[in-house]
Amino acid sequence: QVQLRESGGGLVQAGGSLRLSCAASGRSVRWYGMGWFRQAPGKEREFVAAISGSGGSGGSGIYADSVKGRFTVSRDNTKNTMYLQMNSLKLEDTADYYCAARSAHFTATNDIDAYDLWGQGTQVTVSS
Repeated sequence: QVQLRESGGGLVQAGGSLRLSCAASGRSVRWYGMGWFRQAPGKEREFVAAISGSGGSGGSGIYADSVKGRFTVSRDNTKNTMYLQMNSLKLEDTADYYCAARSAHFTATNDIDAYDLWGQGTQVTVSS
């Protein structure tokens, strides 16, 4: 059974950067498609970025239009960990960020219903 744990959230000024980590335990996730979602107060959970499973270095990433060019998703399969590098942060990026994985699927997708494994979330607050 796979467990996912997010870390790296915190308070940052607009224009700053944060790197979120999603550490998986219990089983290798190298061939799992994985993604990041976020949920702001009063809003539904929305897609941020996703990355395909990979037998080697890296993977193919996809992004929501709102974060494209600012965020980068990556993974290190030797550490069983996925990352989200967030640059040029904006006030509207404030949300709880969740890590998700697709067991038995390697493709990246923005469909929230495709993900069956979830972490508990980490809070990101962007201040002015």
